[in-house]
Amino acid sequence: MARGAKIYEGKAKILYEGPEPGTIIQFFKDDATAFNAEKKDVIDGKGVLNNRFCEHIMTGLNALGLPTHFIRRLNAREQLCHKVEIVPLEVIIRNVAAGSMAKRLGLEEGYQLSRPLVEFSFKEDSLGDPLVAEEHIEVMQWATRHELDAMIDMAFRVNDYLSGMMHGIGIKLVDFKIEFGRQFDEDGNMTLLLADEISPDSCRLWDIETGRKLDKDVFRRDLGNLTDAYSEVARRLNILPKGGSKTGPKLVK
Repeated sequence: MARGAKIYEGKAKILYEGPEPGTIIQFFKDDATAFNAEKKDVIDGKGVLNNRFCEHIMTGLNALGLPTHFIRRLNAREQLCHKVEIVPLEVIIRNVAAGSMAKRLGLEEGYQLSRPLVEFSFKEDSLGDPLVAEEHIEVMQWATRHELDAMIDMAFRVNDYLSGMMHGIGIKLVDFKIEFGRQFDEDGNMTLLLADEISPDSCRLWDIETGRKLDKDVFRRDLGNLTDAYSEVARRLNILPKGGSKTGPKLVK
């Protein structure tokens, strides 16, 4: 499927105009970044795997009635999506203390929270995506109270779905981040959609038995081969692309 002009290039994806009005093509790159892009590398096959993860998860969420921007996967690295206006927030759900939360609050990584916790960060790389309160969001008009309530509700539903999916393959869902976008129809009516991606790039995933990290912390903390970790999750979900191996899928031109 022919793609149109480039709209945006981020750290892990490129967005192009889609073949029909109101659509985009999302291309998954092999680039890996951490610490606000201070650490960078190219990981062979990462984009192919993340495209498959995203397809698998978004398809399941759509089937449950949670509206997402995902329409269908086009090829190894591209998917067709609804065009949305991204809400400038990251919505973070934490089930276990890890990463920045553990450091910020002086907790030992792995501390089980009494219930899932929702946090928000303002999407601005130059500021390090700072945490913000719901009051900040309303005062700065990044989202309305109604949109905030809808995002929180959907985030907890995503958490229920992902937690069950991962537990079924022996993986603990520690935390994850998601983003939302506004889709407008011809009459100006707005629908809030889950957007961007859900993959091991945006989740913390620990093996239940061993505690082995199967997410981007492998890259952040130099814990081994990132493609091996992602491939293990894909293997357990039975979505490893044809030709997948320990060396990872090859670049699709």
